[in-house]
Amino acid sequence: MKIAIIGAGNMGGAIARGLARGKKISSSHIFVSNRGNAKLEALKAEFPELNMTTNNKEATWMADVVLLAVKPWLVEGVLKELDLDAERQILVSVVAGIPFTQYVEWLGKEMTIFRVIPNTAISQLESMTLIASYRASAEQECWMLDIFNEMGLAMLIPESQMAATTALTSCGIAYVLKYIQAAMQAGIELGVYPKDAQRMVAQSVKGAASLILNNDTHPSVEIDKVTTPGGITIRGINELDHEGFSSAIIKAMKVSCVK
Repeated sequence: MKIAIIGAGNMGGAIARGLARGKKISSSHIFVSNRGNAKLEALKAEFPELNMTTNNKEATWMADVVLLAVKPWLVEGVLKELDLDAERQILVSVVAGIPFTQYVEWLGKEMTIFRVIPNTAISQLESMTLIASYRASAEQECWMLDIFNEMGLAMLIPESQMAATTALTSCGIAYVLKYIQAAMQAGIELGVYPKDAQRMVAQSVKGAASLILNNDTHPSVEIDKVTTPGGITIRGINELDHEGFSSAIIKAMKVSCVK
């Protein structure tokens, strides 16, 4: 299976790195295209077996899967330039906000299409990736899940949930990072060195996520385990509630849900 990635920006580059670190697809079967050379050279320095080009059409000649990772306003032009083979190729788009109906209109033909929304942790094989399919077989859906599960956790969802789940995952990772940043600042004020505070908080967030994912438990259950009566943790939890922490998170998710 050969994959062409069109666009080597933050997301395209992260996916290329994730695929290259994984074992499902050989690095020599990954083709990356970008208008400029700088990002391609950076990728090549990390993963010499990747194939690089500044010609989008050249990248797709041998590809079974064409993955679009460009800005939304460039999608129509890129699709017309590529002239994909609907019988042989699968289109995968990581561009947010463009529905399947729009792709079909731009393509001028029916073909198998996936909308995939990872987050930037995909470069570390730790993404939460959302996948919706159009005219895909069960076998193709399983293959897509296998590819992205190797780079974290992937879930197949209906297209109607794309906006809401993108807010939770693709935008949501930034909100988690904002918490880490804020907790670090508190640590620094309390006398902890910045790098030490960063490692402590990041590992605590990773540990909290592992408790949920590995035990299929609920956050409230885990919170109860560390909030002893009269203890210091419950004081902090109550302060978060007094200051509207939960409300702020909910509001952030809702304003990020753009349909």
